[in-house]
Amino acid sequence: MTSRDTSGQPPVSRLARAILSLFAAPRINIRADYEKVRRVQRALARIIFRGPYRILDQAVLGKDGHEIPVRVFLPKSTVRPGALVFFHGGGWVTGDIDTYMSTCRTMADLTGQVVCAVDYRLAPEHPFPAGLDDCLCVTESLLAHPRRIGARRPEDITLVGDSAGANLAAVVSLLLRQRDATLPGAQILLYPVTQWDHDPATSPYPSVGEYGTGLRLTAQEVRDYLVMYQPDAALRKIPSVSPLAADDLSGQPRTLVITAELDLLRDEGEAYGRALRAAGSPARIERIDGALHGFIVLPRFSRVLTKAYELINEFLDGDMTDSRTLDTP
Repeated sequence: MTSRDTSGQPPVSRLARAILSLFAAPRINIRADYEKVRRVQRALARIIFRGPYRILDQAVLGKDGHEIPVRVFLPKSTVRPGALVFFHGGGWVTGDIDTYMSTCRTMADLTGQVVCAVDYRLAPEHPFPAGLDDCLCVTESLLAHPRRIGARRPEDITLVGDSAGANLAAVVSLLLRQRDATLPGAQILLYPVTQWDHDPATSPYPSVGEYGTGLRLTAQEVRDYLVMYQPDAALRKIPSVSPLAADDLSGQPRTLVITAELDLLRDEGEAYGRALRAAGSPARIERIDGALHGFIVLPRFSRVLTKAYELINEFLDGDMTDSRTLDTP
């Protein structure tokens, strides 16, 4: 059941609000208090995560010699071959493989595939391109040695990311294509950040103004995260930060873009899917009605999460047909 209050707030499930608020940064200055947010998220993750552990902790050596932690989640039963390489969200600033434990275990069980979560370095201690370099390095290593994670071929590997993690997945695919390197077989982008302008007064995307205040994620928070990730304003417009700005989106892996109806990032995510199609790259674009930003962290019984995994599993089985036609801005 949903409701609309007298302030004009869009209808949002009370349960969705309650659960997602656990992973939302409080309405504080994220640039000043990001460390507090990290501590709260980790404490909550220890409370929420329960049950047997089916994980393996490994590491990939970065090009500068540092270790990049990779946590491998094994499904209860293997439904389909291949593996998912997951980049978590959190604005490039918060989140890690510990706070996403429950989410990754759910992903492994509901897809029936191995999930490899990458613990990339976070801003502002490690600004762009540190986190991106980690994600690219791990992806290249796994594509070169797919059997390490139970995949037979590079084509059996799918990149998955949510929010900032989806941005990283999209950019990794772009960079691999630019280098004429081996590509994953597919990518799944959940409510991705694809462009730099999240000012409601200047953004070309209506969802920024419609849903940029009072919900799971605000426009101001996205702007703050981007400042911490890439301090140079001019460089936020380059494709390695804003993949929608890329001149050439051809040759990209088969892509599923899933957006949330009540999310300020909705329109730019769908725009990225259309841009891929226009460049000749296969893309399926789906929007989940009534969903807020961050729905991938919801519990398994959530209607929104159930719908998301229906779409993901269809895509993993090869279905590229949109379930409906979305309006084109």
